[in-house]
Amino acid sequence: MSRYEHEFVTMFAGLEKQLEGIDNPRHRAILKNYRRHGLLEVAGRYKELLAPDMTVEHPHYRLHEGGQSIILDGMEQVVGFYESLMAANAIVMWVAEQDIAVNDHGFSGEVVFNAFVPAPMLGESAFSDIRAGDPGEMYLLRRTLAFVWPYDERGRLIGEHVYEDGASREIIQPDPADVITAARAAELLAPEIDRVLP
Repeated sequence: MSRYEHEFVTMFAGLEKQLEGIDNPRHRAILKNYRRHGLLEVAGRYKELLAPDMTVEHPHYRLHEGGQSIILDGMEQVVGFYESLMAANAIVMWVAEQDIAVNDHGFSGEVVFNAFVPAPMLGESAFSDIRAGDPGEMYLLRRTLAFVWPYDERGRLIGEHVYEDGASREIIQPDPADVITAARAAELLAPEIDRVLP
């Protein structure tokens, strides 16, 4: 495995340990939905995570990152968002550390979030410490995110509310051999997804 692949594949190891200590069926269902959602998302299988058994028919996302706010209201806008990430080659992301509190309404927490991002998505101002090269070059964006994910009475995701700690943003220029491609991500996560399917 390359430098980041082990961390990528085991991104939910801490969550699985947390699940072992939770007896409440609703809380377990919410966290299992989150784990499955995350795995499907970064494997490029977003249509599955938006299926009616996992996500409400009219999801609402509020994403506040990089000094910008994006509001996605409804399935069409959420699908468009995932399609744009796929088209931009920016779907490979993972959590390194996470602290999550779950209750009947959903869960909230704070995570160290990593993503392989093409240079154009970072903007020129992002390269004060490193020299930007080819526009197709990939960088590792690491930052801390706080989030709240509400769930409906059936344990389905209502939406994502994500807030970035701008001071935590770190841009790393990885060795090209260490970059995880979308195809490689799907390959790595396929066994994990099969393992956690209901």
